[in-house]
Amino acid sequence: MLADVAKTHTRPCTAGNPTIPRILLGAELRRLRTAAGITRDAAGYAIRGSGSKISRMELGRIGFKPRDVADLLTLYGVHDAADRDPLLALTAQANAQSWWRAFADVVPAWFESYLGMEDSASIIRCYQTRLVPGLLQTEDYARSVIRLGNPLAEPAEIERRVALRMNRTGLLHRPHPPKLWAVVDEAVLRHPPGGHDATMHAQIQHLLKLSRLPHITIQVVPTGRSPRYADAGASPFSILRFPEAALPDIVYLEQLTSATYLDKTEDLDVYTTVMDQLCLDAVPAADSVRFLVR
Repeated sequence: MLADVAKTHTRPCTAGNPTIPRILLGAELRRLRTAAGITRDAAGYAIRGSGSKISRMELGRIGFKPRDVADLLTLYGVHDAADRDPLLALTAQANAQSWWRAFADVVPAWFESYLGMEDSASIIRCYQTRLVPGLLQTEDYARSVIRLGNPLAEPAEIERRVALRMNRTGLLHRPHPPKLWAVVDEAVLRHPPGGHDATMHAQIQHLLKLSRLPHITIQVVPTGRSPRYADAGASPFSILRFPEAALPDIVYLEQLTSATYLDKTEDLDVYTTVMDQLCLDAVPAADSVRFLVR
């Protein structure tokens, strides 16, 4: 069981992505602690920390000290090297430097987890009502959006944020890219950020180019064909699926200064149903391409 958890993280992704190893290791430590009947506070005390530190470790929100993991495994009664070694090896992966660490000055803490999940996902489904999804944006479109969202930022900071967003798009051009399925309202295409029509025209040309790639599907919801969930207040969201069987799907909801990550079955069922219905309400992919051409 323990070795199997460590082996689930086998799909290569961008070098230096500790997010999935952290989540896998944290989940296994939580399972072991619960099975041993030990509280978070007691586990925290054993590693010279606190219950809140154990909580952050088990959620995969922080790195892992090898000494802490070794002490916790001992506390939880895991003594066999065949069980300990794979998790200690996973600890090294969980402490790898992420590629976005180079953008630490413009990456808020609440967004780091999403970057790692996006980087590791095998399927990304998203719905947008106001903006072109970040992974599908051109550099000029991204710059316009980022300027609007950060009106007090200096030009150098704007360019750093643009560079980060363009770095993210690289995952669509890997040898084994994730499947991306995007549903966008027509209003996204009719309202250029900052009123720059040339920027929007180039963005639509870019969407057409990307829509020809076999792993990218783009659907448009025309104005007047209101999705049946629109009146229920459906806001932009993403659903990420991972190749690791031990990981559940994640629903990502972003606010201006924070984000929510949902992984409970009841939440996933609701958002998956909404996404499936949005795909049915939108223009089919082939017709959406013709829509973009027009």
